[in-house]
Amino acid sequence: MSNPSRLGHLLGIESLSREQIQSLLSLGTSYAAPGAPQRQTTLAGKTIITLFFENSTRTRTSFEIAARRLGADVISIATTASSTAKGETMMDTALNLEAMAPDAIVVRHSKSGTAHLLSRHLQCAIINAGDGQHEHPSQALLDAATIAAHKGSFEGLQVAIVGYLQHSRVARSNVMCLTKLGCHVRLCAPHSLMPAGMDELGVVDGQRRASLHYTLQDALTDADVVMALRVQTERLGDTPRIADAAAYAAQYGISARAMAFAKPDAIIMHPGPVNRGVELTADIADSSRSVILEQVSMGVAMRMAILHQLLGAAA
Repeated sequence: MSNPSRLGHLLGIESLSREQIQSLLSLGTSYAAPGAPQRQTTLAGKTIITLFFENSTRTRTSFEIAARRLGADVISIATTASSTAKGETMMDTALNLEAMAPDAIVVRHSKSGTAHLLSRHLQCAIINAGDGQHEHPSQALLDAATIAAHKGSFEGLQVAIVGYLQHSRVARSNVMCLTKLGCHVRLCAPHSLMPAGMDELGVVDGQRRASLHYTLQDALTDADVVMALRVQTERLGDTPRIADAAAYAAQYGISARAMAFAKPDAIIMHPGPVNRGVELTADIADSSRSVILEQVSMGVAMRMAILHQLLGAAA
């Protein structure tokens, strides 16, 4: 390809270079700029299918809005009403959809590696909208763009990611994305929710740019960015790793008291949906330091950038 920043698929942050990430952030920022056109013809004539095997509000809706703003046709497949409910395999469903000649399939699935599997068997572009416990690349990109909007440069920023790390594809993608951009990431969770080797995802050019912490004071002291993660009760299984929501909130919930450890201009983030009173107190979620709704807005712009990079005319 003539442009080395151009993508064939978006399967994860791990395979992206710093330059490719920066190219996406630059394009997404242009789409988010005040006065940017809300309707374009960049992808006129293209067909995009959203194929979600897991529930989603923000990711699915923003991909569909992004595609329509670029002029594409969007087909949304409700898997509960599709042939998978009749016993058809996920792969057969995808192959049948590709036989209808879409230009891209945006897929979310509970099994890690699903997007990679589809990319090996289908000819259209595959966009990973979250696969099991593996990655959620578009979330990491919109988070990075939101941070850039408030902090400018990434170099040297201290980013605390707090909460349910054990199964978090959001955390995995963010660690890889933010450390590639020059941030140091502090990962904070109870021992029972801290996966082994999580900090190794933040090794860049031989330098470890991620660290593990087990108290909010350690993680948040002089932090520039504080990101809380949702407690994923649906992934706990039969052996709960936390006593209860109240106990978790007391030790790891982000409150005004906890934010006192961070820098005065630290911003507060959350990928959503927020469990108020668990991951964040209501006053913090609604405070002027919270950029949670900005993340949602940036999600549309960054997903426009992803679709443009994959399907737009070559630069």
